[in-house]
Amino acid sequence: MSKSRIEKRFAALRAEGRAAFVPYVMAGDPDAATALAILKGLPAAGADLIEVGFPFSDPMAEGPPIQRAAQRALAKGMTLRATLEAIRAFRETDQTTPIILMGYTNPLVTWGYEAFARDAAQAGVDGMIIVDLPPEEADELADALDANDVSLIRLATPTTDDKRLPVVVRRTSGFVYYVSVAGVTGVKEADAQAVAPHVERVRKASGLPVAVGFGIKTPERASAIAQVADAVVVGSALVDEVAEAVDLNEDVTGRVLSKVDSLAKAVRFARRVPV
Repeated sequence: MSKSRIEKRFAALRAEGRAAFVPYVMAGDPDAATALAILKGLPAAGADLIEVGFPFSDPMAEGPPIQRAAQRALAKGMTLRATLEAIRAFRETDQTTPIILMGYTNPLVTWGYEAFARDAAQAGVDGMIIVDLPPEEADELADALDANDVSLIRLATPTTDDKRLPVVVRRTSGFVYYVSVAGVTGVKEADAQAVAPHVERVRKASGLPVAVGFGIKTPERASAIAQVADAVVVGSALVDEVAEAVDLNEDVTGRVLSKVDSLAKAVRFARRVPV
């Protein structure tokens, strides 16, 4: 069901004439129980797809907010296996919201690509974004994911030129993730006008929806990106809410879901013409 879950969601959104809102959360942050409560609350708060990071000791694509989230999760004992268990628990009450797992290669190599792909699919994972696995080295993982109907979702960036783009989108399914700014997450801000031609270029090369992430922290920025992209991904702004809620001894789940609600509404209504 995995790939079709993503495809069905994007087809439904196209019919509605709107972009998807995709929140990113770190598994196990700030602890397993709270992270699961957040995960389960995301669809009602407005998430159309969900991106779940699994904590890794050296998250090279991430800026300080998500690095700290990974450190908090690892300190509480979160593992990739426990991440799959959390997704399995989510699937007990939600069989329709696509879940994309995002992380790094080393834990998958340790697990074994074939075994991991099977276990991820059984847990309810729909797609994988593996940040540090270049296309030239990804066929073995792609084969394993294809055999279990899980999408391999690739990243395109501002430096992905027309010569490189066909290599990047080869064997990509579900959607393409366009990184809107050069650098790591949570540092620079995305500019919709600058992003728009790249989104169109990636969409044309891949034939797939294009999600834009990195540099989107506010409802205003999310709304602007939603007018040019098929999906808007927000991560650092949400893990910042976790950190601040913990520091202030506030309700972490409530604070994160409130932020998701405001961002999701901005995306949902971005293309509506005022009457």
